[in-house]
Amino acid sequence: MAEMHEFTAKYEIAGLKILMTTYFDKTRELAKDYLAKSEWDEPDYEIIFDKNYYEENKSEFPEGASFEDMEYVLTGEYFHRLILDHNGLMLHSSAVVVDGYSYLFSADSGTGKSTHTNLWLEKFGEDAFIINDDKPAVRKIDGQWYVYGTPWCGKHSTNKNAKAKLGAIVFLERSENNWIEPENVKDAIPKVFKQTTRKLYLEEYMDKLLSHIEQLLEETPLYKMGCDISKEAVDMAYEKIRRV
Repeated sequence: MAEMHEFTAKYEIAGLKILMTTYFDKTRELAKDYLAKSEWDEPDYEIIFDKNYYEENKSEFPEGASFEDMEYVLTGEYFHRLILDHNGLMLHSSAVVVDGYSYLFSADSGTGKSTHTNLWLEKFGEDAFIINDDKPAVRKIDGQWYVYGTPWCGKHSTNKNAKAKLGAIVFLERSENNWIEPENVKDAIPKVFKQTTRKLYLEEYMDKLLSHIEQLLEETPLYKMGCDISKEAVDMAYEKIRRV
């Protein structure tokens, strides 16, 4: 088991002031770019688990899961509950930023989200970046939906402490042919719900999540897309969904 070293620091994540205690390197390293750059005394929230919390809750995880991985998952789940109070949620997706807009490609793990968005980086070079490859935060502020990087970013650990306007949400699936078409809100709701962190514990959290999902989908361009692993798929998607 990785050795525990208690570390408490101030962070600014998705516009929220967070005081967080970590005991293991994984979450601490992924969160270091979110260390607070401004001075403040009172946090919006605290994410502080007792060091015995992981031992007490290990039955909730697959056998053999390390405390380090448990901390990473639990802090992310807790942050998701917090952001629900601020017109926000976390969506399992790979979020690429081009032209000042972030485009979210969402699908089940293994579908090829990361592969597709990395092709965007090849096409656009320095004009594009991945803001988060697994669990970006989405918040509505002053009538505008924004995408934020977070430390909870999946197996590739790709994230950036940045913010961009939300351009579109694309529900991705594998296909031998490249195609893209608009998605309707009714069909999109279960797709988004499936790709959010649903371990919320209290009914009030679930009510907030469902309310945010409905509003997000009603106010955001939605698409469903089938694609192969090709730059032609990127060209097709960009021409259809880009915002300028």
